Amino acid sequence: MSTEEVRSVQNTEAAETEAVSEAQLSEQRQIRREKLKNLQEAGRNPFLIEKWDVTAHSMDIKENFEAMEDQEVSIAGRIMAFRNMGKASFINIQDKQGRIQVYVKRDDIGAEEYQWFKKYDIGDILGIEGRVFKTNTGEISIHATKVVLLSKSIQVLPDKWAGLKDQDQRYRQRYVDLIINPEVRDVFLKRATIIKEFRRVLEEDYGYLEVDTPILTTIAGGANARPFDTHHNTLDIDMKLRISNELFLKRCIVGGLDRVYEMGKMFRNEGMDRRHNPEFTNMECYAAYQDMDFVMEVTEQMVYKAQMAVNGTPILQYQGKEFDVTPPWRRLNMADAIKEITGVDFDTIETDEQARAAAIAQGMDPEEVKDQTRGKILAEMFEEYCEDVPGYLDGPVFVIGHPVEVSPLSKRDPQDPRITRRFEAYINGWEIANAFSELNDPIDQYERFAEQQRQLDCGIDDEAHPMDMDFVNALEVGLPPTGGLGVGIDRCIMLILDQPSIRDIMLFPTMKPVGLEKKGGAEPKQARILDKTKIEVEPLFEEYVDFDSFAACDFRAVKIKACTEVPKSKKLLRFVLNDGSGTDRIILSGIHGYYEPEELVGKTAVAITNLPPRKMMGEESNGMLLSCVNKYDGEEMLNFIMLDDQIPAGAKVY
Repeated sequence: MSTEEVRSVQNTEAAETEAVSEAQLSEQRQIRREKLKNLQEAGRNPFLIEKWDVTAHSMDIKENFEAMEDQEVSIAGRIMAFRNMGKASFINIQDKQGRIQVYVKRDDIGAEEYQWFKKYDIGDILGIEGRVFKTNTGEISIHATKVVLLSKSIQVLPDKWAGLKDQDQRYRQRYVDLIINPEVRDVFLKRATIIKEFRRVLEEDYGYLEVDTPILTTIAGGANARPFDTHHNTLDIDMKLRISNELFLKRCIVGGLDRVYEMGKMFRNEGMDRRHNPEFTNMECYAAYQDMDFVMEVTEQMVYKAQMAVNGTPILQYQGKEFDVTPPWRRLNMADAIKEITGVDFDTIETDEQARAAAIAQGMDPEEVKDQTRGKILAEMFEEYCEDVPGYLDGPVFVIGHPVEVSPLSKRDPQDPRITRRFEAYINGWEIANAFSELNDPIDQYERFAEQQRQLDCGIDDEAHPMDMDFVNALEVGLPPTGGLGVGIDRCIMLILDQPSIRDIMLFPTMKPVGLEKKGGAEPKQARILDKTKIEVEPLFEEYVDFDSFAACDFRAVKIKACTEVPKSKKLLRFVLNDGSGTDRIILSGIHGYYEPEELVGKTAVAITNLPPRKMMGEESNGMLLSCVNKYDGEEMLNFIMLDDQIPAGAKVY
């Protein structure tokens, strides 16, 4: 097609799906339903067709034109553009590989068939037989000899250029997102390539066997996380969705399957943000007679070769930053990191009391650390003071030297039994992998499980690892020396494909149903009508505030970049905010009783930014987010103040 023809097709497409009112959309849908009815009455019901033989695809035709010119082909796909020229028409057909132009002439398909063809709509799915040729303007096309309507679209597709502007709607209607946005489809094609390469490295390079283990379990073990609970009616027992498949895979090693892996879904009933989804893809692998150093190599190779397979370079680019994933990667001891960032030297700290004193002196909450051990405090200080330091864990880097207290399944370090043979791999400050020289001492394992169970029973840590006596029994049968690895597949894919949110690399991310209230989930928000007689508001203040005092408060529009639950808190949400300064602002707000974190990500809110920092659950909160509060029928109601998204971050509120 010429430039003018392309523009004409574009204009036609734009006009077809131009932003219209809901009433107009309903009218268009009704028109399409009438077309379908007419087709059915004429004995041309497309939904009775079961099969169409596809012999070629758009990209294959274009890339192999010289060999395929003048050949008869059969394609199938969706109409994405339609230009009627009277006795002939041009349409663009989109299949799984992309788009190709089709030339349809009345004399070639028959006058009656052509009359039906002209009534087809953008979005309809066609089967086309024809000859491969090139137009006078050089456009590789198909000259149709047969056109068959395979499926009638009675919805109106969004405009190609306006698209699905609402990001939330794009996630909810991914099927439309895939149709309209080829770059989105490309993400998921590349996701498949990455997963395929991970499997190839494990199976071909290292000899692992893929296995399947249970998703429903009675004990959610293998990690410290909150599970989803369910109930098995036939057995009348409570069950849980797995948070990890580690313990079952180790049982396979006990049984003599020396190298096993599983890639599949895990489920953790925890917060949601741009890096977390309650349902996510994880890979775990275990190799008998190997150690932590071996699985370090496996980790490096998986990431490196997947990056090369998709991008063709070892330089991983993510959101403007670059990371060279060429093996080998740097190693960083956890205690050394704490000393470097805070000055606290754990090599000189021998007792729990000394560790608590050092933590309190550093600013940690005395109430939080009063029952913690040296090892637990070491891990908490690394998380508190090292993980969020900009650029410090950009890596790729292996963090080693994890304390026994936070590593209940890892072998002790023979040089220092207070720590374990464990690493966490970081890229861009994100943990992407966790690995051990696996603990195979059944007595030590039982004692660690018992301590974890004690913390669980006493309410010290509601994510502590429960006792699993069958796993202890498996270790008593005998687990050989084993190196184990868990990789967060979704995070790796985010990094390799340079996608800002985990939802961008999940076909159907977890979403709250539209219109449901937080609690109970049955009443649409828009349908709720309040009885005004039951509304109570606080009386207005009688005392005046001077203007200078008011002016001293710095009210700013802020964009919510991320929002997560605060561990061990039922009320607090942790907000990561763009306040226009270029530095993320962290504010904790007690509104979890009214909102879920995922509802708020991407919204624009109001914050007071010049309040002094305040410690909440061991975390520093820098400001206050504003809400409207009143009572309704004796109970408190809270509405989080949200502004028009067109208001920029940092705009001052007067």
